[in-house]
Amino acid sequence: MIAPATSNTVAKCAFGISDTLPTNLAQAGKQCVPSIVFACDTAPSVITQAPKEWVEVRPRAIEFENVERLAQFAHTTVARSLDELEAALDQRLADLKRAWNTSSF
Repeated sequence: MIAPATSNTVAKCAFGISDTLPTNLAQAGKQCVPSIVFACDTAPSVITQAPKEWVEVRPRAIEFENVERLAQFAHTTVARSLDELEAALDQRLADLKRAWNTSSF
């Protein structure tokens, strides 16, 4: 799981570049390893905190295209919201016949 996945990480994964631990996801599908990516750039506008102030971030078309490209990868689930991330994690745990365990946090 990569959470959060920046636009840089998503772009690298979408184009098969695996030069960091998170971007190794780009290669995981080759061995049918399920992956979950919580992409940052999925809304037209996001208010986020910069070091000294709050700023509005407006992802470009290329960021949206990279998220969609990554979503087409086999064995890859792209979560576009916290609800989708929770659902993806619940599904993965169910697939593994596991459950949330608060003692592991």
